Parts: sequence; structure tokens; C-alpha cells
Amino acid sequence: MSEYGGRRSQAQRDAITVEIGYALFSAAFVAAVVFGAVAGPALLFELPDTMETLLLRTGLVLAPVLFVARVVSVLLRFRQPPQPSQPGRTSPDS
Repeated sequence: MSEYGGRRSQAQRDAITVEIGYALFSAAFVAAVVFGAVAGPALLFELPDTMETLLLRTGLVLAPVLFVARVVSVLLRFRQPPQPSQPGRTSPDS
């Protein structure tokens, strides 16, 4: 019934909350690691100006893109599988 406008149970709401938290935390971690790996050399070493600018801008573009991609992939993977069309029946492959 929860699939068709009914209320979700507390366990379902808790699971969604945990999954959203995991998606945000893991996405922030991935974005920080990628930014550090790409832009880190520009911040740590004396590089030519062109190379520093290129690395910093690449990191600043790549990190948010990967953040959004990670959040979306985790939350899409969490979606519940569709219910059988007829009550009492299971899918043929189960």
C-alpha cells in the first residue's frame, strides 16, 4: 500500500534517511579525493602558471560532477524493485 500513496513505515523512513546520508557522505569523500588528486600537485608544487591553472580548474569542474554522479548512482541503486503485478505471484526467475 505504501507504493500507491499509503504511508511509509518508520523502518522505511529510517532506511531512506540512512541511504541519503550515505550517498552524500560517500559523494563528498569521492569529490574531495578526486579534487586532491587532480589539483593537489598544483597546490603543493611550484608549477608553470598554465599548468597550475589547468589543474585547479579541472579539479573544480570534475569534483562537483562526480559528487552529483555518485549521489544519483547510490540513490537509484537504492530504489525498491517493482512489485509483482498480481498479488501472491512472484517473478519467474525467483
